[in-house]
Amino acid sequence: MAPNTGFTLWLTGMSGTGKSTTAAYIAARLRQVGRNVEILDEGDLQNDLWAGIGDTKDERNTVVRRLGFVANLLSRNGVAALVPCVSPYKASREEVRRAVGKYVEVYVDCPTEKLIERDTTGRYKKALNGEIPNFIGITEPYEPPTSPEVTIYSDTESVEEGAAKIFQALLDLGLMSTDELKTITGKKMKANPLPKKARRDEEEEDAPVRIHTPKAAKSAAKAAPKADKGSKGAKARPATRAARVGKPAPAAKKSAKRKAR
Repeated sequence: MAPNTGFTLWLTGMSGTGKSTTAAYIAARLRQVGRNVEILDEGDLQNDLWAGIGDTKDERNTVVRRLGFVANLLSRNGVAALVPCVSPYKASREEVRRAVGKYVEVYVDCPTEKLIERDTTGRYKKALNGEIPNFIGITEPYEPPTSPEVTIYSDTESVEEGAAKIFQALLDLGLMSTDELKTITGKKMKANPLPKKARRDEEEEDAPVRIHTPKAAKSAAKAAPKADKGSKGAKARPATRAARVGKPAPAAKKSAKRKAR
């Protein structure tokens, strides 16, 4: 019987970090070497898998579980399932990890100030003004992974550089071969065997989630346009990406239908 070549590549991060772009880049190159690939983008599947579900913590966790269920079905049948999804809560991501098995977590990181600066949709600005309630990273916290297989800093690394990290991890984990990666990259890559790790849910403690004040949110919004274009990657990344709470407008008290991110 042929070996199962399926796995789940779960890309988590705040809205606008580049998860979907990275997933599309990886998918194209996996297909180049004959892999069966499906992209389960939360932005494309809302109407089919969770129409009518809102954006409370429990409802967001339901979305993650449904995507994880489909990813697991695909993975165990030889498909590389790529899942770009904000998935802000650590517990639900770890639940999917335990269910899937061949699970590779990719944290696509970017400072909130940079996301506000480069946002072309205006959604961050609306969230800061209280027009979009329950917006992850502004009025609701994002909980970064503690030990992802790959971390991409999308404010300083190109899509190609981020993809190279992912391909190296897939090789290290035995989910891709050196021949496949030579076809994709044109280079002979060497696997770096990873040390055995205890299950994350047994050895890690949840980091506390901090909520910043409205003053902090305003400072972030003001600082974004003044970002130094020449500076790169000097900032330390916080252990927990705290929510920044903006002044809610009166309309923000009404529950809004969850928008795909």
